[in-house]
Amino acid sequence: MQKQKRGFWLFIFSLIPGAGEMYMGFKKQGISIMFLFWGVFAIGACTGMDWLVFLIPIIWFYSFFNVHNLKSLSEEEFYSVDDNYVLHMDQFSGDIGKFLQKHRNTTAWILILFGICILWSRFTSLLYLIVPYDLEDYV
Repeated sequence: MQKQKRGFWLFIFSLIPGAGEMYMGFKKQGISIMFLFWGVFAIGACTGMDWLVFLIPIIWFYSFFNVHNLKSLSEEEFYSVDDNYVLHMDQFSGDIGKFLQKHRNTTAWILILFGICILWSRFTSLLYLIVPYDLEDYV
C-alpha cells in the first residue's frame, strides 16, 4: 500500500537509489531502480567495462528526483500513480522466451559485443604485464 510521505526520513531514503520509492510504497519501482543501479555497478566492476560508470549518476539522479516528484504530487495524483517496474521489466519476465526469439539477432550481437569487451579488457591487462610501459628505464 502506497502512502504519501514527507519529511526527514523520506529525504534520507531518497539518497539511496530505490529506497525512497520503496519507503513510499512503490516496491516495484524501488526494486527495479536498485537492481539497475547495483547491476550496472557490478557489471562494470566485474567485466572491466569502466565506461558503464557514466550510467550510475544518471540512475541516482533519476531516483532522487522521482521520489521528490512523487512527494510533491497532490493526494489524488499520488494515489493514481501505478507501481510499475522501471523500463517495464515486468513485460520481459512473462514472455522472455518470445522476446529472445523475436530479437534473436539483436540479442546475439549484444552478447558478442559484451564478450569482445571482456576479452579486450583481459588482453590489454595481459599485454601490460608482458610489455613494459615505463620506457624511462630503458633510455
